[in-house]
Amino acid sequence: MRGDDEREQPKILVVEDDEDARDAMVALLQLKGYRAVPASNGREALDYLDQAPPPDLIILDLWMPVMDGWQFRSEQMKNPRLADIPVIVVSALGDHAEVDANEIIIKPVDVDRLLATIGHYCRPEPTP
Repeated sequence: MRGDDEREQPKILVVEDDEDARDAMVALLQLKGYRAVPASNGREALDYLDQAPPPDLIILDLWMPVMDGWQFRSEQMKNPRLADIPVIVVSALGDHAEVDANEIIIKPVDVDRLLATIGHYCRPEPTP
């Protein structure tokens, strides 16, 4: 059953306002065996997290409309159900000194580094 397969795949929430970048990242993650959920800003991501089981990992852009990555991270850390979800910040911003994240990757993204970093936090289930 497809539903059983999806439960086994690690779920990654991709929070990115650039539609092309978000779609490309979601497609890459799905190709590599992850279940990727897109969100276009921090508010949309929090709304999703309020209604769904927590993902295994969050990939977070910083500069977004509505609610930026810093605001999202602040709200995430206030919620005990969400606070322990690892976060990889992917941003063009060179100075990340003020963001609390498990990892920081500067755009343009090195895909191999991104996948290795994601693999550190969650691994896809092997496909038969």
